[in-house]
Amino acid sequence: MQNNRALIKAGILTPMTKRRTRPTKRSRNKNTSRSKHSRSLFKLLILYSFCIAFVAVGLWVLYLDHVVRDKFDGKKWALPARVYARPLELYEGLPITPNLLERELNALGYRWVDAVSKPGQSSRHGAGEYTRYQVYTRGFDFWDGRDRPQKFEVVLGPVGVARLLSDGSALPLARLEPEQIGGIYPTQKEDRLLVQLKDLPPLLGETLLAVEDKNFLRHWGVSPTAIARAAWVNFRSGQVVQGGSTLTQQLVKNFYLSHERSLARKAQEAAMSVLLELHYSKAEILETYINEVFLGQSGARAIHGFGLAAQHYFQVPVSELDTPKVALLVGLVKGASYYNPWRNPERAKKRRNLVLGVMHREGLISSAELNRAQAAPLGVVKSGSRSQTTYPAFVDLVKRQLARDYKTEDLQSEGLRIFTTLSPMVQRQAEDAVAKRLANLEQAYNTENLQAAMVVTSVGAGEVLAVVGDKNPRYAGFNRALDAHRQIGSLMKPLVYLSALEQPARYHLGTLISDDPVTVTSDDGQLWQPQNYSRQSHGEVPLLEALVRSYNQATARLGMQLGLQQVAYSLERAGFSGHIPAVPAMTLGAVDMSPIEVAGIYHTLAAEGTYTPLRAIRDVLTATGEPLKRYPLTIEQRFSEAAAFQIQYALQAVLREGTGRAVYHRFPADLPLAGKTGTTNDQRDSWFAGFSGQHLAVSWVGRDDNSPMPLTGSGGALKVWADLMSQLPTRGVNLTPPESVSFDWIDARTGLLSAEGCEGALWLPMVTRYTPSAAEPCRLQQKQQERSWWHRFWN
Repeated sequence: MQNNRALIKAGILTPMTKRRTRPTKRSRNKNTSRSKHSRSLFKLLILYSFCIAFVAVGLWVLYLDHVVRDKFDGKKWALPARVYARPLELYEGLPITPNLLERELNALGYRWVDAVSKPGQSSRHGAGEYTRYQVYTRGFDFWDGRDRPQKFEVVLGPVGVARLLSDGSALPLARLEPEQIGGIYPTQKEDRLLVQLKDLPPLLGETLLAVEDKNFLRHWGVSPTAIARAAWVNFRSGQVVQGGSTLTQQLVKNFYLSHERSLARKAQEAAMSVLLELHYSKAEILETYINEVFLGQSGARAIHGFGLAAQHYFQVPVSELDTPKVALLVGLVKGASYYNPWRNPERAKKRRNLVLGVMHREGLISSAELNRAQAAPLGVVKSGSRSQTTYPAFVDLVKRQLARDYKTEDLQSEGLRIFTTLSPMVQRQAEDAVAKRLANLEQAYNTENLQAAMVVTSVGAGEVLAVVGDKNPRYAGFNRALDAHRQIGSLMKPLVYLSALEQPARYHLGTLISDDPVTVTSDDGQLWQPQNYSRQSHGEVPLLEALVRSYNQATARLGMQLGLQQVAYSLERAGFSGHIPAVPAMTLGAVDMSPIEVAGIYHTLAAEGTYTPLRAIRDVLTATGEPLKRYPLTIEQRFSEAAAFQIQYALQAVLREGTGRAVYHRFPADLPLAGKTGTTNDQRDSWFAGFSGQHLAVSWVGRDDNSPMPLTGSGGALKVWADLMSQLPTRGVNLTPPESVSFDWIDARTGLLSAEGCEGALWLPMVTRYTPSAAEPCRLQQKQQERSWWHRFWN
């Protein structure tokens, strides 16, 4: 600094002078213009941004409005098809026991009371020979119209319904509502039973609002007060312990949105809630919520709505819910899994009682009702009775028949109502027969891994009444009744003899055929030499004896005399559409069939030669109850009535005198039944197909690996069949021959006419015009024997 001063003094440097320059007027104007322009651009930018945001929000709201209205106005849910059993129809003379009637009422969820006063109630009075029941039906929308709730009295006597009364007057018919036995569910496995507000007990709606949204009738979808209260509570507790969502917001979240937790989704939820309130009434919103809310899980199926939840937890319609049941269902809204009454009964009861306390505080129930309800048990049905499909083997058959007429997506989403032919009474008895008998056989023979299947149909109508596909009837896997194709053994033999009897000029039941050994050489040089079960031959025997004793050699000879093509044609006419091998062994049952296919051909025999396709469906209705399709009865006479009558006669003899005779001690002596046993090589399959005049049942017992068993047809399947039929109210086989048939005595040694009391005389039906003209000289039996069963029966 000193040096600088010296330099200045020396004149080398000049001191710097700080000068202030004032802008010119022109420059001042230029700077002011720029500032104003910047501010204008900023304001314009803000305006444009605001406009763009406003337009964006407007478009977003319009989009949300479209989403809200489109789904709410349209088809809200994909509704599953519901499958119903046939209803129990009561009338005077119906053969039914008190035990069967009570099982039917219990399955439908009827409540037993001392005095019947409401739908869904029943009572029993008296015991012994006559028992009186009072029943108050719930009403139901059937295929032929709506049945209103009806109170009636039914008196059961020794043989069934003795009296049926309504208000003291005779009632021709009373019909219970059908049992729902399954459904065909959407891909997402959501299920719901739609109800309207008018169907609900008033207490349910009032309790739901009291617990979930007290201000529902006053807010516009969003409640700022509730949000602020919830925020304050959560802030004080340091965690989320209370929600501020209204009932409308809950509906929007479940109905339209995902369960993502974010501010954007919350804003969308609030906006859609306001829009929903803007377009729809409180009643519409509440009704939709009641049908949408998640209330439980049944396997892969989600239980939505109070209508289905009432059935799921209590097996009653929602209209029959009492106070504690209402409280439990409303309590489940907070967390159906957390408060699951089967897994967490104490937790569920605590939640239910909390809801009951709210009901009392809001004046919905009295103090006495509060105490009674809090002391009541949960009242849920047994956990094992909540199967998604009650009878999976039968519903499997229904689905296969429906697949021929409907698309899968229609069955899963259109809410079709499918009325089937299943009789729950027969189905339960068939299941009991299979399960109990198989356990008994495994213990008696010290064996294991036995399996079974059974199909039961009505005779004449061809309606499938029951299907059992596994010894565990609730198992929904491999359905042996439909898919287990096994050789049928001696079940084939009646078709061989029917082929012969279709030629009355050549054959009748007394015609002699040879039971001598048979040898057939195939094209590849192999020998086929069938033998009788006893390893003995019997020479010349009547057709009747050959069938009744199930002689293999005689049957094979007869089949080859008739021609294999003729026998195969008879099998096709009886209703079998599968592969029939063109080999002699076919006559002895080397044909693979499932139990349902065997039931089809034996139904033709039971229906006096009339073919009727077996059907599991009666009617299909839309969700609104409009008829969509009927499955009417179709019949075709494929065999002569005379031949069919003679085969039925022979099959009755099988149970009286032949391979099935051991079972007749289970039945009244005056009940005519018919059937045939079947046993395949090495006893790999045990079959029995038998029928009365009302019911046909086919049973199979075997192993899935096709290994041998210690059971013949009479030792296994016949016992299962008898267990069912001996408990089933039924009527006997028709004994009235057609006009073309008459009875005569035939000599079993010659096939010629004989007389009563002669040695070897058989009382047989045959076509009148082909009765043998020659008569055998009569040799009286050395010892007078009691008249044979068939002579006593027809005289």
